[in-house]
Amino acid sequence: MSRVPNILIFDSGIGGISVYNEIQQRISNANYFYLFDNQAFPYGDKSNAFLIKRVNKVIRAELALYPIDLVVIACNTASTICLPSLRQAFSIPIVGVVPAIKPATTITKNKCIGLLATKATIQRQYTQNLISEFAQGYHIELLGLSELALFAERKLEGIAVDMLKLKNLMQPWLQLTVPPDTIVLGCTHYPFIKDELATFFPSASFIDSGYAIASRVYHLLKDNFDLTKLNGNKGINKVNSTLFNPQVANVLKSIAKYNLVEYQHLNVNDV
Repeated sequence: MSRVPNILIFDSGIGGISVYNEIQQRISNANYFYLFDNQAFPYGDKSNAFLIKRVNKVIRAELALYPIDLVVIACNTASTICLPSLRQAFSIPIVGVVPAIKPATTITKNKCIGLLATKATIQRQYTQNLISEFAQGYHIELLGLSELALFAERKLEGIAVDMLKLKNLMQPWLQLTVPPDTIVLGCTHYPFIKDELATFFPSASFIDSGYAIASRVYHLLKDNFDLTKLNGNKGINKVNSTLFNPQVANVLKSIAKYNLVEYQHLNVNDV
């Protein structure tokens, strides 16, 4: 096709902006639709049944508004639970995110890798399968901290991270005799507080899934759409959320630097 693609990036909150940013740098002329389900945020404490029903409902409502060509589920919790049902329900490509365990094994020097994610992602069998498949012979430290997503959300609202609380949350790793030298950020929110995390692990390398997801999206679209970068031409970028409140207004100011400025509330209650 000669036209550019319409790409939907979905998350429970605004952590998926980290994934959007990677994709947008790879495909600068696409039309992007960033959707976050803040009405049900956070996802990490929700049941599987609730999330499958909810995510399908929200995606269906968004697709009714816009002719989307590809969906990125930029949420590790939703990806590990909802991808099969979404791919069965919708015919367009749907890309999920998974913790970057495999790439981390190529970086670590001491063979100690830390996976920092939500409690839900840590507990999923999917995560254990990733470790079994790609990290045999490596020591994997798991730390499930759903609170960090809230830190990232607040930071993007302009509220500084509480470093004392963050340090207390990281104590299980700070007390290790051999701390991880490579830390996998297994939630799309966490790259936004990477600088704060690095103050406690200054020698560690941090890795997330953004680059790999951007490459996957490019591969899926390159044969059927115009992905040419034309003098930095920017596409149409829209932001939708399932709840509009004062926090959203603050977030919109913060994410304007990502060329995400046009907002519309998505009402899913009647869908």
